[in-house]
Amino acid sequence: MTPSARGDLFDPACPTRRLLDRIGTKWTSMTVKILAEAAPDEVRFADLRRRIPGVSQKMLSVTLQSLVRDGLVTRRVEDTVPPRVHYRLTGLGTSLESALAVLRTWAEEHMAEVDEANQKSER
Repeated sequence: MTPSARGDLFDPACPTRRLLDRIGTKWTSMTVKILAEAAPDEVRFADLRRRIPGVSQKMLSVTLQSLVRDGLVTRRVEDTVPPRVHYRLTGLGTSLESALAVLRTWAEEHMAEVDEANQKSER
């Protein structure tokens, strides 16, 4: 598939599915939101971890590695002891933030309805 080619979500071999698996997690959404709020400044790993309740160091590290690999985030390491690691959204990451913001808003607005439907289905 060429970089400009559009994916087909319904094709089992399409990489779109793998990408949606990676960007569709709560940790990715929260990380991208914090980095977007800080833009154009960088955010240190420790600050990200403090601002995302419940995320483990390992899960945040895995999430950031994936975002860096996908070109959504840049990583900069300061040569200090211990090293200070900084992250920032790329242009591509900023474009993802606007899409994730719509999804987060929808979830916040409809959470009660979804919870009610879940409760009804358990009866």
